[in-house]
Amino acid sequence: MTLTPLIAQHALTGEVLMLGYATSESLARTRETGLLSFHSRSRDALWTKGETSGNVLRVVSIHGDCDDDALLARVLPAGPTCHTGARSCFGAPPTLAALADTIEDRAAAAEAAHGSASPETSYTARLLADRNLRLKKLGEEAAELAVACADEDRPRVKEEAADVVYHVLVAARAAGVPLADVLEALEARAR
Repeated sequence: MTLTPLIAQHALTGEVLMLGYATSESLARTRETGLLSFHSRSRDALWTKGETSGNVLRVVSIHGDCDDDALLARVLPAGPTCHTGARSCFGAPPTLAALADTIEDRAAAAEAAHGSASPETSYTARLLADRNLRLKKLGEEAAELAVACADEDRPRVKEEAADVVYHVLVAARAAGVPLADVLEALEARAR
């Protein structure tokens, strides 16, 4: 039996979720069910991720690497992937996912009305609490980016673009739209 390393990657965020091993049998089950299946080395058995927890990984696509000795499964997780309850076994989210996590943490802390993320001490919490400020800053940052682009000022474009992305994510969160929904819309446009 040949074991092939199989990396599960969030299809929208790009976050690496876990590493397992595939066999021809686990790949056949994956094709049949649309859910990512592996070969468990410790149990020497076929298993489908989430079969007991319900935290399955729905397969979007599977790709081989350039040497044809490893696989990448782009998946949509239904809940946390790691057995510890974490979103990923690696704890290294991509930049946008990490930023969205920070915004969510500030929002949760502000909603609980305690901690360091109160509107008095957290800029993000202040933006989330004040619709007018949030929308004003979003417009200001977009205008500053437009001017930097018109001036062809590359360092300023980089900084202003980062400001726009941050303010867009805060505004989207305030409107109840998580990063995953924004990325899903971008993914649909890329097809």
